[in-house]
Amino acid sequence: MQQGRLDKLRAALQEHQLQALLITNATNRQYMTGFTGTSGYVLITEAKAYLLTDFRYMTQAPLQAIGFEVVEHAPKPMVTVKELLEQQGITKLGFEQDDVTYGSFRSTTEALSGIELVATSGLVEKLRMIKDPTELAVMQEAADLADRTFDHILAFIQTGTKELDIALEIEIFMRRNGATSTSFETIVASGERSALPHGKASERVIGTNEFVKLDYGAYYKSYCSDITRTVVIGKPTAKHKEIYDIVLEAQLEALDKIRPGMTGKEADALARNVIVRYGYGAMFGHGTGHGLGMEIHEAPRLSVQGDTVLTPGMTVTVEPGIYLPGFGGVRIEDDIVITDTGIHILTHSSKDLIVLD
Repeated sequence: MQQGRLDKLRAALQEHQLQALLITNATNRQYMTGFTGTSGYVLITEAKAYLLTDFRYMTQAPLQAIGFEVVEHAPKPMVTVKELLEQQGITKLGFEQDDVTYGSFRSTTEALSGIELVATSGLVEKLRMIKDPTELAVMQEAADLADRTFDHILAFIQTGTKELDIALEIEIFMRRNGATSTSFETIVASGERSALPHGKASERVIGTNEFVKLDYGAYYKSYCSDITRTVVIGKPTAKHKEIYDIVLEAQLEALDKIRPGMTGKEADALARNVIVRYGYGAMFGHGTGHGLGMEIHEAPRLSVQGDTVLTPGMTVTVEPGIYLPGFGGVRIEDDIVITDTGIHILTHSSKDLIVLD
């Protein structure tokens, strides 16, 4: 698997006329090497693939980074990078501009004097957008765990319970069932707080006749799932039912019509146009979805600015919402894979309006 990724990255380097690439982004490092340690650099040249790390990982790294030459770097890592470049006569090095601070750029420029540094963006991330069968199998397991968590947590949602207590139970259940952690800080937002798109769990005590919005995911075997469901506790009003039904219609419209070959903007419009038609366009202020994988937010984006063409193997969320300040909000979210002919849905929790006593 790693060799295939190396071949694709080297092809990208040739396209950009680069002799080598220094990878400093931690997620990209793990994607390229399989190494799960917290410190290290990856140096890819036309002929060599190095993983540079420190003493702490010199036993672990060779076991994980199959096909890579593992090197214990000097106290100043760029000293070792320069030595390796000079050994191969390399004078032009690409670096990940989106992962480098101005301060580190200055120090790297000084340490690698005589080497031309070329800023690159998204070379590894473009590879990560297209998931291989092994990745998709893990992501399905992560999605399955999110679904089981939803079934589990319904019994804990009741009047008088704190949002934080529900969030804690979500995390405990997922970790007991194989997750390393949550994909992000769990959102449990009830009542008027459900109108906050990213309303993290608070001390608020759940009342009655109100929405409870749950947005969470399992970080499982280095991949993320991400699901949102909104339920009602007590008796839903006509307004509760109205906005829930609109959001569900918008989400189902997108799931039915998203296809490979359309842009993220076109996919976003499928859901957005439904909500706009009902007069709630101003209450849907975020994108319809985002890429998902080793990180919770990856490329591509399903948004009004999403210009990436959807391609088989991409994994994205579909999560339209309506948020009414002072009343509450609804979001419904699933994880999907773009296929040759349409989509495959990874999450399957019920989207009927669930009413809890």
